Amino acid sequence: MHHRAPSPSRRTLLTVTAAAAAAAVTGVATPSYAAGDSQDDRLRAILSRMSLEEKVGQLFVMRVYGHSATAPDQADIDANLKEIGVRTAAELVERYHVGGVIYFAWAHNTRDPHQIADLSNGIQRAALAQPTPIPVLISTDQEHGIVARVGEPATLLPGAMALGAGGSHADARKAAQIAGAELAAVGIRQNYAPVADVNVNPANPVIGVRSFGADPEAVAGLVAAQVKGYQRARVAATSKHFPGHGDTAVDSHVGLPTITHTREQWSALDAPPFRAAIAAGIDSIMTAHIVVPALDPSGDPATLSRPILTGILREQLGYDGVVVTDSLGMEGVRTKYGDARVPVLALKAGVDQLLNPPSLDVAWNAVLKAVRDGELTEARLDESILRILRLKARLGLLDDPYVTHAGVDRTVGTASHLAHADRIAEGTTTLLVNEDGFLPLSRRSHGKVLVVGADPASPSGTTGPPTTTLAAALSELGFTAKALSTGITPTAAKIEEAVAAAAGHDVVVVGTYNVSATSPQLTLVARLVATGVPVVTIAIRNPYDVARVSGQRATLAAYSWTDVELRAAVRVLAGRARPKGRLPVPVPSADDPTRVLYPVGYGLSYR
Repeated sequence: MHHRAPSPSRRTLLTVTAAAAAAAVTGVATPSYAAGDSQDDRLRAILSRMSLEEKVGQLFVMRVYGHSATAPDQADIDANLKEIGVRTAAELVERYHVGGVIYFAWAHNTRDPHQIADLSNGIQRAALAQPTPIPVLISTDQEHGIVARVGEPATLLPGAMALGAGGSHADARKAAQIAGAELAAVGIRQNYAPVADVNVNPANPVIGVRSFGADPEAVAGLVAAQVKGYQRARVAATSKHFPGHGDTAVDSHVGLPTITHTREQWSALDAPPFRAAIAAGIDSIMTAHIVVPALDPSGDPATLSRPILTGILREQLGYDGVVVTDSLGMEGVRTKYGDARVPVLALKAGVDQLLNPPSLDVAWNAVLKAVRDGELTEARLDESILRILRLKARLGLLDDPYVTHAGVDRTVGTASHLAHADRIAEGTTTLLVNEDGFLPLSRRSHGKVLVVGADPASPSGTTGPPTTTLAAALSELGFTAKALSTGITPTAAKIEEAVAAAAGHDVVVVGTYNVSATSPQLTLVARLVATGVPVVTIAIRNPYDVARVSGQRATLAAYSWTDVELRAAVRVLAGRARPKGRLPVPVPSADDPTRVLYPVGYGLSYR
């Protein structure tokens, strides 16, 4: 199997860039290592001491239940035994020698910052007790906005599409630097962000506001800015989902999407953010479980495609960093091949890290068997392990993988970080409709506010509910505000309750959530408009709601229902901040998707 090695000059460039990034953080110039000198010699020495089993383990990034590496709750021990065959995170490391662990809130890994730091330290202690002691690279999906695994009291920042609406590279970089610093403080050193997908399909069920927008060059600039921010925090950023998940109407968690772009369309629409990420020195790139016939006609998902991962990503785009799969438990990668074939095919395609297989035992033994049977060479494994070790070395993990409570207290959820989050969010809120200058609201003429609408679950489990957050923010600004949750699919009874509650109020604020053509949210807004009380809508997820809702006096787009974005929307609503956001995606007509109602760059201001 032929694998093209990057030229020494490119490697030297990458390591010099990493050294400069480290120097920017620490204030100390770190030596820049080129391939073949003492840094790589050190890593090859580690590699030479590893058993085949340790090498196989180093390729896997696995979930594990529990708030503690050694003493999780009994329910988490039971879940681990059932799914993984081990009791604890420490046992996972000991038995399978995993190179990475991914944290999830539902796995009870992320209760509070001190607990997360202790869990990370416990995992690292287990790793350094192995025959070949190699720290674990701990990762999570902390995109911010609608995907966040670590919640308050950590700082929660605006998500990608909100940052796209703000349009500021400096704000995007600062947001990533804050996000990265807080992750690093609790021992999470690889973040599966920023999303580099260009969201050109309003019907996309899985990306949407997780994307910076629909313009490839704008997305590319923001992706590069975030990569730089994470580098300053010494956290590995991961652009995803290569070769581009932006133009799909199928969620790869539950099916296998096909992207019908031609190679030319892919190069113009999907590739620019990934090129920008690579140019910025991105540490890892995540694959997509999507079929792109123009790039590989075999019908294999990109995660398992050698033409896409080796031919395009490695050879054409010149990327020699770590390639990580999207979760191997997702349906999109399991439809064509069995769970024992998937990890082997991914490695043959050019992947380095195998993320979260449904059965680690099946996947781990399949890779081991493939090497023993000669389908995969040990040299092929070594190539990936060297990439992983280089990344761990660049992050400083091989020198000291531990974190402290003092470091957590100094960094996580600080007043400065929270103030930056509010300031950044304030630049993202987008005013789409403002009939006769109805906004900003005056306390004198519209002091009594009823807030109704959707209350989706908090992405991190620590914010909201949105109607309560909106009402509380209005109350803080001197309005008399009452919240009534009507839900994503309001019932007839709940609509009647809202109509009755509107009486005696000066204005009704409605939080809308991904309104479809048949959504009862439309009935709710129409009935409230019919009361004669002025209605203002806030799109708390997709901005496309504005194309379906009618009769309101004003509409704001917040791009997410997390507190930081909703509070910013209220400050704009009340005139404490001016609306500065501009649409990063076009909003098409609900009746005719080819007709654009609100183009990219649209956004009203106050006179």
